[in-house]
Amino acid sequence: MVGSRLSVLLVVAAGILFGTAGTARAFGPADLGPTAIGILRIQVGAIALFAVLPLLGVRWRRLPQLWRRPQILVTALGAGLYQPLFFGSVSLTGVALGTLVAVGAEPVFAGLGGWLFLGHRPTRGWLAATAIAVAGLVLRSWDGLGAQGSGDSLGLLMALGAGLCSAAWNLAAKHQLDAGVTAVEIPAASFTLGGLLLLPLLAIQPLGALAQPSAIGLALFLGIATMAVANVLLTHGIHGLPPGPAATLMLTDPVVATLLGVVVLGEHLSVTASIGVVLVLAGLLFQGVAAARADPGDLEPAPVL
Repeated sequence: MVGSRLSVLLVVAAGILFGTAGTARAFGPADLGPTAIGILRIQVGAIALFAVLPLLGVRWRRLPQLWRRPQILVTALGAGLYQPLFFGSVSLTGVALGTLVAVGAEPVFAGLGGWLFLGHRPTRGWLAATAIAVAGLVLRSWDGLGAQGSGDSLGLLMALGAGLCSAAWNLAAKHQLDAGVTAVEIPAASFTLGGLLLLPLLAIQPLGALAQPSAIGLALFLGIATMAVANVLLTHGIHGLPPGPAATLMLTDPVVATLLGVVVLGEHLSVTASIGVVLVLAGLLFQGVAAARADPGDLEPAPVL
């Protein structure tokens, strides 16, 4: 098992890669829709992982064997459904509110689910770190919360569904890691099956923009860097951490996205949003130090599933 300190670094590294997705999207064609981008992202990630499996000592025929496991089906559904739910919520409620609800709900769902299904009782440190980070996320998103029909109930439900899908992926992946499945097999199996499930939805998306080199480059970067590589790092990291703290550390994602938006895209950050970023960083630091110092034996109770 990966040590606690290294686990923290791996999850944070995954969050950094996830946080580059929004900036990368800004350099892609505007006429490539968000739903199509999300589907292409998971499918390119699946192809990348599928291609390298033999180099990592995993046989391709291992994937159909894994698909028979209920927890792997959960990861596939979580990865697949997250894409239309998240991008649909953003289109209905606006970027600020959709992202806030989806990203902020994930550590809550993961912490409660880890307690209920895996026996990881929430600690006061996790509760405090998550409360600080989520409060910071609210302040970071505050300026945009009134835009684009933010009261749309369907959009809010979709955002909560996206957060639940992400948390379910982490919980099911954690269970399978404890059962001996490797950190490469889990994302490879889940993304391949999840990508197949999304093929009918992709077929009805406008894909003419893929004729442009920038669209192909965007799909390759998002699929390889922010899906394949990031999720292998994440899966290695969650092997040594409870689901709740791991999900809280994943709030590195919106922090990196914010900083890249300011530095690369020239976006303006208000005083309120700046305070929010500092609070999220404080929560991340608190959670990272607490997880790194924790006794590994206390972090890994026997699963109750």
